[in-house]
Amino acid sequence: MTLWALEIEYDGTPFMGWQRQKHGLAIQQVIAEAGVKLRGGGAMTECLASGRTDAGVHACAQVVQLELQDLPPFRIREGMNFHLRPHPIVVLRCCPAPAGWNARFSAVSRSYRYIISNRPVQPALEANRVWHVRQPLDAAAMHRAAQILVGHHDFSSFRASACQAKSPMRTVDSLSVTREGDKIFIETRARSFLHHQVRNIVGSLMRVGDGSWPESQVAEVLAARDRALAGQTAPAEGLYFMSVDYDPPLPLE
Repeated sequence: MTLWALEIEYDGTPFMGWQRQKHGLAIQQVIAEAGVKLRGGGAMTECLASGRTDAGVHACAQVVQLELQDLPPFRIREGMNFHLRPHPIVVLRCCPAPAGWNARFSAVSRSYRYIISNRPVQPALEANRVWHVRQPLDAAAMHRAAQILVGHHDFSSFRASACQAKSPMRTVDSLSVTREGDKIFIETRARSFLHHQVRNIVGSLMRVGDGSWPESQVAEVLAARDRALAGQTAPAEGLYFMSVDYDPPLPLE
């Protein structure tokens, strides 16, 4: 057997999230079971991801590791996609993993995108794909406030109460807010994130955008290290795991 790196895309709507659960279907379970079918049976092997997404969160280029046969990459891709049906998960690219590589611990950065639909009417075609916010949002003010959070900080105010990370210290490499028509895009990149960190940041920036907070309040919330002072946790459906970087890059094909 060969350890493979699989770049996958999925719609998180019907799943309990990445992590296997006792009750409900998880993405990790579906991929592992597809691997067993591709191998023609046998024991289910460990399937690890570069980042664990919550229920309802989507991915454009998640990377996972799984032991499979030594076959040409296109056969691994097509075989996995056949066995992943009818679930909304596909393998985009793949390659044999380099020696010593680990999908999670070898990652040097991860990128997320959050999408807000900012219009009076709720979305139909993009239901479960965006956070619908009716009131007008000032994306420029949100972007200025977001720059306060770039850099190395204690993000206790923006971590979930159930977060199991040993330290609240994280380094946000970039955080931007832009508007395209009635869509607002929040893009961020870091080596790693705390549980719900991105969604809690989005919920706080939304308060700036709708005028409830001055831009300076984001700095006050960050300094307070108190989750109760930050904004709401933005809904999961607007969040997308965009990419993960490795050094050296994976030779995916």
